[in-house]
Amino acid sequence: MNRDLSDILFRILFSTIFIGLGGEHIFSDELIQKMMPNWVPAPRLFSILSGIVLVTGGGLIVLGFQLRIAAMLLGAFVIAVTATVHGPALLNTPDFVSSDNVWIWDVLQRSNYVKNLCLLGVCLMLYHYTPGRFSLHGYLTRQPPSIH
Repeated sequence: MNRDLSDILFRILFSTIFIGLGGEHIFSDELIQKMMPNWVPAPRLFSILSGIVLVTGGGLIVLGFQLRIAAMLLGAFVIAVTATVHGPALLNTPDFVSSDNVWIWDVLQRSNYVKNLCLLGVCLMLYHYTPGRFSLHGYLTRQPPSIH
């Protein structure tokens, strides 16, 4: 597999989590709102804005355009969510989780915490990454053939 094909597959696969979760934040966020800390004002508005950030960052990565901006946007989001939602959820179980389901809550939060660390690592690399030929960046920087 050549680098350009690996690049486009990498960008599509990596972005699916952000685009999918962004859509969930925008269109179906009942559980997401329950997981938000109590101090978050206007949870629905906050969820929609978060969804826009996720879809925008994921979309830029799929397009292979403005990767530094996308990496900073998504990296900051991952840090904020890990610090305010998944980190505290490792130590506290919310009231809506029944005692029979505490174990699944704990597994979910540990896996989300570690997943977010992995996502952050990729965002750090994307900050320095140049997408390949199958990207908007590649298209815009391609030199037209010279005619002699």
